[in-house]
Amino acid sequence: MKCNKFFLASGLLIASAFFSVSCVNSNRDDKQSDSTETVSAGGGEKSNLPYDLANPVKYNMPQNLFEISGIVFHNGDPKEVFAIQDEDGDLFHLGLTDKESKFTKFGGKGDYEDLTIIKNYFIVLKSNGELHTFPISELSKPEAANVTKTKGLVPKAEYEGLAADEKNNMVYILTKDSKPDSKAKASSIYGFKFGDDASLKPSGEFSLSHKDIEKISGSSKSRFRPSALAKNQKTNEWYVLSSVNKLLVVTDTNFKVKATYPLNPSLFNQPEGIAFDRDNNLYISNEGGTLAAGNILMFKLKK
Repeated sequence: MKCNKFFLASGLLIASAFFSVSCVNSNRDDKQSDSTETVSAGGGEKSNLPYDLANPVKYNMPQNLFEISGIVFHNGDPKEVFAIQDEDGDLFHLGLTDKESKFTKFGGKGDYEDLTIIKNYFIVLKSNGELHTFPISELSKPEAANVTKTKGLVPKAEYEGLAADEKNNMVYILTKDSKPDSKAKASSIYGFKFGDDASLKPSGEFSLSHKDIEKISGSSKSRFRPSALAKNQKTNEWYVLSSVNKLLVVTDTNFKVKATYPLNPSLFNQPEGIAFDRDNNLYISNEGGTLAAGNILMFKLKK
């Protein structure tokens, strides 16, 4: 009889311990789940992205834009998107639902990474920091004339991001990787004033802190290497995209990090381009993969 009481008491103790551990694990899972739903911003506040990154409208690109690497709209008009791919010096333009694209040649073979439009000029960025600038009026020709090549404007590095802030007549070039940036744990951004004669004059340098990105995202698995940027004109925030890190970073107007948002690899195969239309909808372009075409994902502004 004593033995039975002993085993009964032992069983109750084991069951109680198991129940306690189960409760702890359950609470831990709930906390982990909650942490993935809201991303912390600087100062401990919560930042709510006005876009649902899990539910895009998807536009597949034609085969000649399989390796789409940059996108932009003229005056924010989404009826026509302008794009480049990273092998040929061709500037493409098409409607988002078009099955074929038109293009104008502006340069030879090369690693072209991004493009922007300012004051009715196209500017295209190569990975070595070289720029190709030409008037929008050249788009009606098979090959653009009056193309200005600019070298030595930025330090030697690898570049992938180019954007214009037309309200302030500014052009920004974003560094993807360099030895100085690696040492400083930051990405350098170079600002230039764009003149009526299409000239570019240095007008400020900025730094995007990798430490701040790691702190806010909670991840330091790999060094931050951005691939594109665009300015949200409604909020005056910069949206910085990283294909390598599968991350979207939101900063203030001076590139101080405010929030970070992870990108689902199943949706974002290789996010290389970013843009806003005049209604402030967000667009992110992806290079194609083994089983997928290059695409542009559109995220409607939450009302």
